[in-house]
Amino acid sequence: MQSGTSVDGIDVATVDAEIVDGIGAVLELRPVRLETVEWQPVLREEILAAAHGEPRDAQAWTRLDTAIGQAFAEAAVAADGEFVVSHGQTIHHWTDESGTRGTLQLGEPSWIAERTGIPVVSHLRSADVAAGGDGAPLMGVFDRMWAAGLGIESLATVNLGGIANVQLVRGGEVLAFDTGPANCLIDAVVQRETGGSCDIDGALAAAGTVDGGLLSRLKEHPYLGRAAPKSTGRETWNLDLVDGAVGSDAIGVEDLVATLTAFTAQSVADAMPGADRVVLSGGGARNPAMVRALRERIPDAVTSDELGIDAEHKESLLFAVLGMLAWHRVPVRPGTAPARIAGRFTPSPRGFQLPPARARIDALRVRA
Repeated sequence: MQSGTSVDGIDVATVDAEIVDGIGAVLELRPVRLETVEWQPVLREEILAAAHGEPRDAQAWTRLDTAIGQAFAEAAVAADGEFVVSHGQTIHHWTDESGTRGTLQLGEPSWIAERTGIPVVSHLRSADVAAGGDGAPLMGVFDRMWAAGLGIESLATVNLGGIANVQLVRGGEVLAFDTGPANCLIDAVVQRETGGSCDIDGALAAAGTVDGGLLSRLKEHPYLGRAAPKSTGRETWNLDLVDGAVGSDAIGVEDLVATLTAFTAQSVADAMPGADRVVLSGGGARNPAMVRALRERIPDAVTSDELGIDAEHKESLLFAVLGMLAWHRVPVRPGTAPARIAGRFTPSPRGFQLPPARARIDALRVRA
């Protein structure tokens, strides 16, 4: 289970997972059910307010952590398996020029264990941050194994959530980093200007015209010039940044959304050298205007649906993979920091028993 920076809902993937030994160990996943459980509107607004830096006291933080944990527990109530993996809700990703200093995901996992009677793996980013990594993006762990399972030597993937992240896989090595915003700026503008949740089907972007001057000002953001690997979040890409770039200019909502869509596409394309295959996933892969803007710059890009993975739920499957690796105590290396076992274990009310540890899992296959 996970909820991304767009706070669209709790994505839940129920999967059958099996490790097949042969020439290397292959993790086979078969999605059984993929769904998104909507946030209660009041709780969603509270999450967004906290992510945007609205001050709150200790009691308010405790209530929010508890409410998120209970919402995840309710989303998992029908779970029937050996364990639950819960990424929780990212509230803040603390980064500066020196790198990532810390990361905060809320959603106390004890509520999930108590509600489901199943042990929980959670806090999947923290070990990498403590080891000197960025803790994000984590998709490179999935893509390295997936490329091996597909027999692809060179693969580039783009996950279009609130933040856009890129994974470049070459010969078993992976470089993963955040390029900048994907949907978060678009969503914030649409919510403020129209009351809607997002640019549904890219309709606003399609009706607008890109403002070249505004696009140029957005492209001057210093984050875009930093060397990879790097990580960013909603605390950097927000309405204050948009309003500062717009300044005193008059721009309609359609043109503004069209420009922000082009900005996402351009910042992604600028960060991507050539690859044998470029694969798009995430909620942005369901936005025709976003996909069209990306394909204008990366003509051969395809969505992960064309390779057998639901584009909206690839990140849910990532956390299933990370959970399996943690369950078998396989260290992971999302970036350049030393490999660490990701996640913390919360026992069920009856305790839990782990399987024998494994040194590694070499490849991933996702079955229909």
